[in-house]
Amino acid sequence: MNAMIVAHDLRRTYTMGEFEVQALRGVSFEIRRGEFVAIVGPSGSGKSTLMNMIGCLDTPTSGSYHLDGLPIEQLDPALLSAVRNRKIGFVFQQFHLLARSTALENVALPLAYRGGISAAERHRKAAAALERVGLGERMEHRPQELSGGQQQRVAIARALVTDPALLLADEPTGALDTKTSAEIMGLFADLNRAGMTVIVVTHEPDVARQTKRLLEIRDGQLVRDVLTADAWPDETHVQKARSRRLPTRQQWRLRHEYA
Repeated sequence: MNAMIVAHDLRRTYTMGEFEVQALRGVSFEIRRGEFVAIVGPSGSGKSTLMNMIGCLDTPTSGSYHLDGLPIEQLDPALLSAVRNRKIGFVFQQFHLLARSTALENVALPLAYRGGISAAERHRKAAAALERVGLGERMEHRPQELSGGQQQRVAIARALVTDPALLLADEPTGALDTKTSAEIMGLFADLNRAGMTVIVVTHEPDVARQTKRLLEIRDGQLVRDVLTADAWPDETHVQKARSRRLPTRQQWRLRHEYA
């Protein structure tokens, strides 16, 4: 798999009166197509700043960031907006659905902003996205007629409707109960198995555990970049396989399946 994201020496400095705050201090990493990655860190660590960089909502003070081959730090605001609309599907903690619009209308909205797509085609694509997240029978329901988990699925369908290269989720389970959170993370895992590149920004270890790779940010720096199986080895399928002393070939298969 080739790189979807290449970040090199990313730095972001904010000026607050007479002071400068270094939110990112030389962060470098790559994310390949088809990866399922969690970005974690405590409040004030810089993970939100990094998410804004990845999502083309902000640009670095210095350093370089390439998304799907595009040099993001060199693009003007109009081009950045076009990249966000075409390359990235966003999912947030709050669902941001229009209360008076149906699920179908909410999902079709990004296509209307893009322009040049007929109403019939917007309807078809939105219906297909809702089917993909298991809400084919809820297309005409409005947000108040849906559970929290169903509203988040509508938000995910809205993120998918433009066929983005990257799905970027910011605390996507923060407003959900434990059971519903597990269902949403299961949906992300299904999308990833189908080939989607998924990045989840979270402070919840239980959420991060369900991804395949962990990037940890502290004090504006990348302090850990590991496979999730290595971050919590006592809770992984790989560790269980080792404890049962499986033959080498089976250990190899499990390691590659869950890594």
